[in-house]
Amino acid sequence: MFLKRFKEKSNKKYMNQLLAARKVAVSNNKVSSIGVILNSNEFSDLEAIRRFFKDLNVKENRTKIVSFVDDEKSITNTWDTYFYPKQFGWSAKITNVALEEFLNTPFDVLVSFYTKSNTELDLVTTLSKANFKIGISDNDSRLYDLIIYTNSNNLKLFTKEVVKYLKQLNKL
Repeated sequence: MFLKRFKEKSNKKYMNQLLAARKVAVSNNKVSSIGVILNSNEFSDLEAIRRFFKDLNVKENRTKIVSFVDDEKSITNTWDTYFYPKQFGWSAKITNVALEEFLNTPFDVLVSFYTKSNTELDLVTTLSKANFKIGISDNDSRLYDLIIYTNSNNLKLFTKEVVKYLKQLNKL
């Protein structure tokens, strides 16, 4: 338990260093690929996510979803990739190959769809190479380029707002 707290503090310190050095350089490219980070405790509707991609006119083969679970025993086959706390080491060293691949993919848009702050979820958002990051929580506004305040139960409202703002930004 003692080492777990030190590891979490180490990961938060590393994340703060990355966020302090972050340079926002959003391109004017149209959205053609989307990555989604979910907390499986807050959201589990796969069909709603598919409608979200359809509303943004992004093909399903250009999308990727990763989901956070508290315990590896609670993994279901709903989402593409799962990750859990034990897959993070000191200074955000990640042992999940599929998660590493997700993080290194330069998505046009990354949607972080979780409201409860969590070190691992925030780390994945921070480490992502996505060009434009959208979140629904303002726990740490340094993580996102656009924050849409809503709860995780209201994906319709979130989708409507994302479409509206991406059109205004000339990304759709």
